[in-house]
Amino acid sequence: MNTTDNKLHILLCEDEESLGMLVREYLQAKGYEAELFLDGEAGYKAFMKNKYDMCLLDVMMPRMDGFTLAREIRMVNAEVPIIFLTAKNLKDDILEGFKLGADDYLTKPFSMDELVYRMEAILRRVRGKSQRNVTRYQLGQFTFDTQRQMLTIGEKQTKLTTKESELLTMLCKHANEVLEREQALKTIWIDDNYFNARSMDVYITKLRKLLRDDPAIEINNVHGKGYRLIVPNLVEE
Repeated sequence: MNTTDNKLHILLCEDEESLGMLVREYLQAKGYEAELFLDGEAGYKAFMKNKYDMCLLDVMMPRMDGFTLAREIRMVNAEVPIIFLTAKNLKDDILEGFKLGADDYLTKPFSMDELVYRMEAILRRVRGKSQRNVTRYQLGQFTFDTQRQMLTIGEKQTKLTTKESELLTMLCKHANEVLEREQALKTIWIDDNYFNARSMDVYITKLRKLLRDDPAIEINNVHGKGYRLIVPNLVEE
């Protein structure tokens, strides 16, 4: 998939092929780049390989339903907007979708114009958030520059590796909360297999050593879940 143009890229998962093609063609006519997949598993594989600006997911799909696909996507990317497309209109299903982090929910049959209107409304909100990207954290006595991958305390500066920087950034985003192991593995290492899990443990150990200069900062193991960065004060810049 070509991601070098300025078009927004949409992951479209819809098992009703005729509807999926209709939505894809309409989105393309509106200036989006939309890729259609007819089952959730194919959609998940595409998501792991490519970068998408939004996901449109049918709930009832073969091989992997839309709710399961959304759950997997959220483990990898907590920010990408998700809209569910479904024939279901039961309250429980709507609530389930929002619990999984959906941004909106359209019940079939729906107007194509309404779909695009809702997409554009969500994307405006997302752009508003993305204008304030955090490039620096004041982490206790440390300053962490995410762009330069530099950790500084007093006169001491440490250049972090890319994975060290990515992992510390995720810990900062979840400061004083649990960062789930699976989420970190799928985001940074792409795959949560045994060898990558052991590799992440090594990086956690390295970060603990680097942060020892501020005794108020800790990275604790949360049994069966992941890690928690304990920091008394953290400021985003």
